[in-house]
Amino acid sequence: MSQRVMPGTHMLVAAVLSCCAANSAHAQGGPPGATFEGGQAVPSPTPLLSAAMSQSPLLGGVPSGIAVPGTIDLSLHDAIQRGLQHNLGIFLGQERVRAADGTKWASRSGLLPNVNARITQARQQINLEEYGFPVPPGGSPIIGPFSVSDRRVSVTQAIFDYSAIQNARAGGAVKAAAEYGFQDLREQVVVVIANLYFQTVATAGRIESARAQLRTADALYTRAVSMKQAGTVAGIEVLRAQVVVENQKQRLIYFENELAKSKLVLARAIGMPLAQVYELTDLVPYKPFEAMAVDTAIEQALARRADYKSAQEMLKSAEAGYRSAFSEMAPSVNLTANYGDAGPSWDSALTTFNVSANVRIPLFQGGRERGRVLQARAALQQQRAQLADLKVRVEYDVRAAFLDMRAADERVRVARTAAELANQQLTQAQDRFSAGVASHVEVVQAQEAVATASENLIGSLFAHNVAKASLARALGVAEDTAERMLGGQQ
Repeated sequence: MSQRVMPGTHMLVAAVLSCCAANSAHAQGGPPGATFEGGQAVPSPTPLLSAAMSQSPLLGGVPSGIAVPGTIDLSLHDAIQRGLQHNLGIFLGQERVRAADGTKWASRSGLLPNVNARITQARQQINLEEYGFPVPPGGSPIIGPFSVSDRRVSVTQAIFDYSAIQNARAGGAVKAAAEYGFQDLREQVVVVIANLYFQTVATAGRIESARAQLRTADALYTRAVSMKQAGTVAGIEVLRAQVVVENQKQRLIYFENELAKSKLVLARAIGMPLAQVYELTDLVPYKPFEAMAVDTAIEQALARRADYKSAQEMLKSAEAGYRSAFSEMAPSVNLTANYGDAGPSWDSALTTFNVSANVRIPLFQGGRERGRVLQARAALQQQRAQLADLKVRVEYDVRAAFLDMRAADERVRVARTAAELANQQLTQAQDRFSAGVASHVEVVQAQEAVATASENLIGSLFAHNVAKASLARALGVAEDTAERMLGGQQ
């Protein structure tokens, strides 16, 4: 009776989050093929999401409605709620729950009465000797042809069948496991949608950073042209400034394209028409994490994680399945009865009935029962091992999420300090260049430092929000508290 509920969803979520993090790290370098003076190289292009991951149900959606004219606002709350309604994983999960409900009803059928109605109209001719009736010498053993009319209701009911009882319990546990699995799936959808939203916000932040750096590069280029005309710098300084301007333009084009693709991925996952133009309203600013004891968090996770509860129900199903298989070697009692009219015609039919009880005592079934017991025992041991491993994994998820949170907090603090220092360095380099005591190479290096610090700050904020979402998932409270933990408007 064991049934896997939404197999592989944990790996799918981990892969989605890893893919988002990889894209974030990739975007920090800048556009493909661009290099800055000073040796800063930019990664070659990679897709926003791999082809394999793009087929994940958690990244798919069932479109709802049509695109409306103009631009609509999309908050983190709206994105999560749309994902919980239109994400493809949600639809598939609902059908799995329905399938488990069917399993539950099928497993209960052994305890419920089976009632059938039958109407028979036949024309027969029989040989008495076939049934062992003696025929007088010279007589014919053939009787008929004659008509038989029969209308009857029959009932079969198990009076005691321990195997059927355990089958029913196993089916009920499968249904409960599927329901918990669906709750866990909703948690995963919340985390995936939130991280896709963060990815889009981070990309939008990189666009603003690229635009600011382009404005700075334009200003420095204009200053270099003026200084060359005044004869205070050589012509190569103008060329260096112009190279930086063109590189910054390339970065801006790259990030604008990445933002458009990020919006398509998010829209697909929440079932929004891909042609719909929308803007994100929640910038998801930095919000320090409210610390809690790790041991308390682990206890909370074990009490609330729906996947852990689902695994517990699957263990109950495996235990009942083992008892059911073992009980097939025990006696069972069944009642059968029928009631109806029978005769040569409907007009002359008379009432007849039959009621009987039988006891089934299995003696030897060719090893079938023993085979089922061995299979059920193996399934039970597997479920026990998986539950034990899942309990450890819950603790691992919580502890790892806490480590990521601490590291993310430190990253944000360091990145903010580095960004302030880089901006000060750029200001001083610009002043030195304007005073003619430094070349444009020093300014370019300072610009690169600002760009790196800005990307690191954006990346650290993204990692911080991903860590908070992962912690909410590890605690089993993503759907209930994710938006509050992440600092959304709702």
